[in-house]
Amino acid sequence: MPALRVISGEFRGRRLAMVPGTTTRPTADKVKESMFNMLGPYFDGGEAVDFYAGTGGLGIEAVSRGMDHAVLVDSAFAAIKTIKANVELTKAPERFTVKKMPVQRALDEFAAEGKQFDLIMMDPPYAKQHALAQLDQIRDAHMLAPGGKIMIETGQDVDYPETIPGYTILREQTYGVAQVIILTGADAK
Repeated sequence: MPALRVISGEFRGRRLAMVPGTTTRPTADKVKESMFNMLGPYFDGGEAVDFYAGTGGLGIEAVSRGMDHAVLVDSAFAAIKTIKANVELTKAPERFTVKKMPVQRALDEFAAEGKQFDLIMMDPPYAKQHALAQLDQIRDAHMLAPGGKIMIETGQDVDYPETIPGYTILREQTYGVAQVIILTGADAK
């Protein structure tokens, strides 16, 4: 497997550590670059969250491209250890919050706090995908800030409906076994 790196922005070129073992599937650099090109590709501040963070690569890329701060959520000890090492490589650890907890618990916590994010990224394990149910919870808790975007990478086996209540589908793209969908709130233009 080729090394992961930060593609663009402030931390460009930094090589990121991989999570040991085979349980974490990092997003390939080429796919990550395409995903961020669909999103912007740069940001003018804001708060991001990377659910199922794995290496932390998506959240680190978002901050590198202009997000003020990113919360990186994963439940696996090996992933958290790798995320912390990768955050240290940025030399800006204050711009990241690492949370070791299941995504469902993080969603519940953020909902209870009334937390909002300008960018929500979800890259769940392909075998255990609950993206549509989690989108409902994000919508119901108003977790997506006005004008914010959600980027989800899933396996090809997830069959998204033509419309997702509360959201506007901005882009859909497939990359090998992966599919990426970009959403915004239905009230955003």
